[in-house]
Amino acid sequence: MRALILGGTGEARALAKKLVDAGWFVTSSLAGRVSEPKLPVGSVRIGGFGGPAGLAKWLISDATEVIIDATHPFAEKISESAAEAARATGLPLIALHRPAWEQQKGDNWIEVGSMEEAVRVVADRFSSPFLTIGRQQLAAFAGDSNGRYLIRCVEKPPPPLPKNRKVVLSRGPYDVAGERKIMRDYAVDCVVTKNSGGAATYAKIEAARDLRKPVVMVQRPKLPGADIAIVATDVDEAYNAVIRRG
Repeated sequence: MRALILGGTGEARALAKKLVDAGWFVTSSLAGRVSEPKLPVGSVRIGGFGGPAGLAKWLISDATEVIIDATHPFAEKISESAAEAARATGLPLIALHRPAWEQQKGDNWIEVGSMEEAVRVVADRFSSPFLTIGRQQLAAFAGDSNGRYLIRCVEKPPPPLPKNRKVVLSRGPYDVAGERKIMRDYAVDCVVTKNSGGAATYAKIEAARDLRKPVVMVQRPKLPGADIAIVATDVDEAYNAVIRRG
């Protein structure tokens, strides 16, 4: 049995291992945005397919039997391609879509629908934001010459960037004590993040709650292909869905 897993998330790696251990031939496709990604077991493919048509062509040539979209919840383009390729080929699509974070007692979230809205909120209300949004959308904040930004990402971000900034390079998972320390050390007055869900980076939400820091929370987009996908919220659920359709 052959499966394609799209995504370099921790859940994608865990699912790849379970399927390989069960005797499946698994190809994991990574976007290639990080120079030294954590690699899953099985076959690994790095780089795009050339859009939905290219992905559909690859699926047919590989004799893939199941498509698994285990990408980051904000990776809309590849999720859209997966859905279109599933429609074109008739292959089953499993979406491993971890639940979003939910606001808890003590949280002070400012929920926004886009990164552009987050930029406006930060510029209007805060002076020392902590950006934990990855590298791809940092340019949206580059026009703010007044704010003093703390930016954390895995690898050095490309310009343009905010004028007044401190860039910290590190890779999660993080712990609450460490997140409290960095927020205190840099005197941040808000945290800006995407509602990615999962445990690996949730410590910043807990630390912000402990320190009573507001969180500008960018809400996740609607899951592309939700009308045709079998949606699983964790690795075991996704594994069972794959096995049933294998």
